[in-house]
Amino acid sequence: MKRTLYDDDHEAFRESFRKFVATEIAPNDEAWAREGIVPREVFAKAGANGFLGMDVPEEFGGGGVRDFRFNAVIIEELMRTGNGGAGLGITLHNDICMPYYLSFANEEQQARWLPGIVSGELITAIAMTEPGIGSDLASMSTTARRDGDHYVVNGAKTFITNGINSDLVITAVKTDPTQKHKGMSLLVLERGMAGFERGRNLDKLGQHAQDTAELSFTDVRVPVANLLGTAEGHGFTQLVTKLPQERLSIAVAGVAAARAALDWTLEYVKKRKAFGQPIGSFQNSRFVLAEISTEVDIAQHYVDDCIRALNAGELDAVDASKAKYWCTELQGRVVDRCLQLHGGYGYMNEYPIARAYADARITRIYGGTTEIMKEVIGRSLGL
Repeated sequence: MKRTLYDDDHEAFRESFRKFVATEIAPNDEAWAREGIVPREVFAKAGANGFLGMDVPEEFGGGGVRDFRFNAVIIEELMRTGNGGAGLGITLHNDICMPYYLSFANEEQQARWLPGIVSGELITAIAMTEPGIGSDLASMSTTARRDGDHYVVNGAKTFITNGINSDLVITAVKTDPTQKHKGMSLLVLERGMAGFERGRNLDKLGQHAQDTAELSFTDVRVPVANLLGTAEGHGFTQLVTKLPQERLSIAVAGVAAARAALDWTLEYVKKRKAFGQPIGSFQNSRFVLAEISTEVDIAQHYVDDCIRALNAGELDAVDASKAKYWCTELQGRVVDRCLQLHGGYGYMNEYPIARAYADARITRIYGGTTEIMKEVIGRSLGL
């Protein structure tokens, strides 16, 4: 069934970004994976080519078009080439962090931060998770005590994507530790603030090119002018408001990764021979790939409808949770089955399917675990 999501502008954008990936990302991915980080200049190059802040107003250097289809194109192209780990920092910057600055930053904050975010000079991150609390954000212990025109922040965060590279970190804090959800606020911490320290770049199972770090805060003085929103106590509501786009972004990546695995495997089974014939000609191979092709196409059309709903301002938490849950679970199943069809070669890191296998495992955890997604969906059923 033909996809009808994109128009000529999106396909032209795709062609441009595909060239960017081919010249700036793909040749360096393995080296960055060994180093555990993508160089900062990659963000600057992405910004110079118009691949950051497509939805930021033109007055701040952005594209001025709020259309998540451009974001989806970037995700699909990164997954198509197996460079999702190296590109995760860009998608986090565009898809997950940017909406907070567009929706909750005031005019002064936007003028101060958005030009650098769009140019790639200021790399963004968001810090929610803390050691030991997992999905229970209301139990966070990072505090921000008001002291005149500043907050004094103490605590720690972990599993922070762009944790080493980031210049601006949207940080969930407790401005009222006596409250749970209602005591939470969002502060933007900036590189160079005294007491703001970055811990080790975490050694992960997959997505090795992406810097994922621990952050610690010891009496960090953060100007009150860095509070996102009009008042304290709105942090949890702000996070909940932006989670549907975050989860849709992960769903787009999940189905795109599954499609990439299918394409790599189709190419492989047509060339690889066993018992005198291509392994793709065996009934088991045909049946497995037929099942995968069907499941990927069905998921794709649901995700495309979610993108349309997001653009129309109609994507809710339940539909986004369905997309995130289904597509990341699909990604895991598809990559595993495709690796099996590669035989022993699928276990070798020189084949993209091996790296995709390791990269896929985290997607059922970050952005809300599969279990949390099912809880959101189940509650919507009146259960």
